[in-house]
Amino acid sequence: MPTAAAPIISSVQKLVLYETRARYFLVGSNHAETKYRVLKIDRTEPKDLVIIDDRHVYTQQEVRELLGRLDLGNRTKMGQKGSSGLFRAVSAFGVVGFVRFLEGYYIVLITKRRKMADIGGHAIYKIEDTNMIYIPNDSVRITHPDEARYLRIFQNVDLSSNFYFSYSYDLSHSLQYNLTVLRMPLEMLKSETTQSRQESFDIFEDEGLITQGGSELLIYGRPVYVTLIARRSSKFAGTRFLKRGANCEGDVANEVETEQILCDASVMSFTAGSYSSYVQVRGSVPLYWSQDISTMMPKPPITLDQADPFAHVAALHFDQMLQRFGSPIIILNLVKEREKRKHERILSEELVAAVIYLNQFLPPEHTIVYIPWDMAKYTKSKLCNVLDRLNVIAESVVKKTGFFVNRPDSYCSILRPDEKWNELGGCVISTGRLQTGILRTNCVDCLDRTNTAQFMVGKCALAYQLFSLGLIDKPNLQFDTDAVRLFEELYEDHGDTLSLQYGGSQLVHRVKTYRKIAPWTQHSKDIMQTLSRYYSNAFSDADRQDSINLFLGVFHPTEGKPHLWELPTDFYLHHKNTMRLLPTRRSYTHWWTPEVIKHLPLPYDEVICAANLKKLIVKKFHRYEEEIDIHNEFFRPYELSSFDDTFCLAMTSSARDFMPKTVGIDPSPFTVRKPDETGKSVLGNKSNREEAILQRKTAASAPPPPSEEAVSSSSEDDSGTDREEEGSVSQRSTPVKMTDTGDSAKVTENVVQPMKEVYGINLSDGLSEEDFSIYSRFVQLGQSQHKQDKSSQQLCSRCSDGVIKLTPISAFSQDNIYEVQPPRVDTKSTEIFQAHIQASQGIMQPLGKEDTYMYREYIRNRYL
Repeated sequence: MPTAAAPIISSVQKLVLYETRARYFLVGSNHAETKYRVLKIDRTEPKDLVIIDDRHVYTQQEVRELLGRLDLGNRTKMGQKGSSGLFRAVSAFGVVGFVRFLEGYYIVLITKRRKMADIGGHAIYKIEDTNMIYIPNDSVRITHPDEARYLRIFQNVDLSSNFYFSYSYDLSHSLQYNLTVLRMPLEMLKSETTQSRQESFDIFEDEGLITQGGSELLIYGRPVYVTLIARRSSKFAGTRFLKRGANCEGDVANEVETEQILCDASVMSFTAGSYSSYVQVRGSVPLYWSQDISTMMPKPPITLDQADPFAHVAALHFDQMLQRFGSPIIILNLVKEREKRKHERILSEELVAAVIYLNQFLPPEHTIVYIPWDMAKYTKSKLCNVLDRLNVIAESVVKKTGFFVNRPDSYCSILRPDEKWNELGGCVISTGRLQTGILRTNCVDCLDRTNTAQFMVGKCALAYQLFSLGLIDKPNLQFDTDAVRLFEELYEDHGDTLSLQYGGSQLVHRVKTYRKIAPWTQHSKDIMQTLSRYYSNAFSDADRQDSINLFLGVFHPTEGKPHLWELPTDFYLHHKNTMRLLPTRRSYTHWWTPEVIKHLPLPYDEVICAANLKKLIVKKFHRYEEEIDIHNEFFRPYELSSFDDTFCLAMTSSARDFMPKTVGIDPSPFTVRKPDETGKSVLGNKSNREEAILQRKTAASAPPPPSEEAVSSSSEDDSGTDREEEGSVSQRSTPVKMTDTGDSAKVTENVVQPMKEVYGINLSDGLSEEDFSIYSRFVQLGQSQHKQDKSSQQLCSRCSDGVIKLTPISAFSQDNIYEVQPPRVDTKSTEIFQAHIQASQGIMQPLGKEDTYMYREYIRNRYL
């Protein structure tokens, strides 16, 4: 009988492309190389793509025999041994897709990959290298003079930079969506979905996403994985000044869906493990607006291209968000409110008018929440703390939207109720909590200010996620802890990646800038990043935009039509209503989709209905099928593993990379550290430590960090600085080279730490009786071993058969090093161990009266 719904964990992961004159043979296998599939690609068609899948699952022996027959049948002469008729072209790990310009088709293969994260046993890989192979044979190839130029434009999109994939986990949807699908009743899935995955060649097709990988948060030995995923929209995509606002279908520029996933890594299973996620979105202001860069001004003027009194484009955009995320939709607008010359305020005034108009038709409980906050104004003020104000906004936002967790509330939250926890929004169900609604953050560029605001909201949500999993006693996290430092590094990498793709440089203003603790050397780096962003926007963004349009299929090369580089603008490619009349016009008052409004606050995409069930493809499996065996796929007992190559040991860890290495420090990742008290600074060499000391001495005389207005000459969200590398020292100020001998002596005195702090004990003190007893036992064991070695040598010389009878020689039977009796396991211990194994499989034992009484006594003695 088939079991409950489970994700397919094992699919085609290894590919080998074989070549003959007439065909390509793409042979794929699972990771264990027990099942094989063969895909045949015809090479005799000059412009058409002909693919044949025989739908047969081969064994390893059958594939070898098939390849042998193909090799023998394609040789030039029968029986000839000198030449081969079947050539091995390339080995790969996935297929990105097939692409055609003006000649024949190309196949794009992933030739190198690197594991970056793990979600419930599902590996997330980063594309390291790709290979484009032309399919038609040279004898039938029809050449075109512009084919090479299109190929060069297409390859300007570097697939090895920020594209990620998974063989078994759907990266294009959130964790809440994926686990909601698994909870659907099997009867509904059987009746609504008729397709089978066995009918297709299960290979990877790239979704065009970017992620930031995962990190490990070690809480007193308990591993917790924190993963940050960014899903960049492929609609209305482009570069900074060339793509602003929204198109006619409601798709906005620079739209990125950011999801932070928290999982207890001690149980790697979606059914038995503990998982939590929180999603938020950034995107351009949903209006018809643009900036003209032909004037070569650092801050081009903002112009509204079309009058939209009925907020048509904003209605389309928010209707999409209601369908994807539910209600409430919260807008955090960070653009300037007060300016000497009206610039950013144009967008604020228009957006406020659109929200007011749309809200008057929505039900009161589902209205759009609008939060305006001039972040640049507060940054320049010396009396206001920017992050404190953002923290207040983050608390109110998370309380309204809630977050996703796949387990019910812990019993400890009932015994020790928290006011903040009881006020939490979202949807509470029997299996946990659901996030309903979304925070949409925007400024002008959606880069610097937006990334800091999203970090603060993510930090607040992370506290609630840790509290829901029972890892902290209060939903609150403080700065300068190992957990927040790790989370801040993830978000800075996340912001740098998005800024490079959209703006052409890294972030300028980071979290440290808004905390006003950034080193004063950051000023020069910010200026260089600003110049880099300005150069990219002025000279290279047009070529990057052409590459994006060709890569995403917005422009299709066609014979007899203008080429991509001959178009004066790409406006008509992204606004389809300019090329044809719309068949129907949406209502000015009922601007939402009727099916969406019926299921609010739940998102319509996650509702179990006939329209959503048709999107799913289901295949029947039995319990012990290899395709859903998460244990063999994750631990891989069929191959030799090295601890050095294990992903869980190589990923960023709070204990290794952030926790101080000094003995006696509290190992909790939630303990507030000093600014220089990190694993990265302590692990440096002596010279680095001396430089760090001088940095702290000169920090008092350093000027304050540059204001946002002073650094950013092109926009409030201009460029950024390089990420702090691992192993670097604290950068409180510029390192000063030491030349004075007297200063060196003082530094040496400061570097030498007390013996108590280094070793944990003071060796000058006398030993306690317990320590002396342990030392005496150790000495006696060493002497006894030395005597036994001598006696064993004499016995070996006397006895011809070489048999040695080992007898206890130690006065302490429990410390015997030659004869060891295995411990006897009583019945109660065996039952506890079996219950632990069943718990990992999702089978929980009911609590007895004694267990409940013991737990209540523990809570009463510990907390009451």
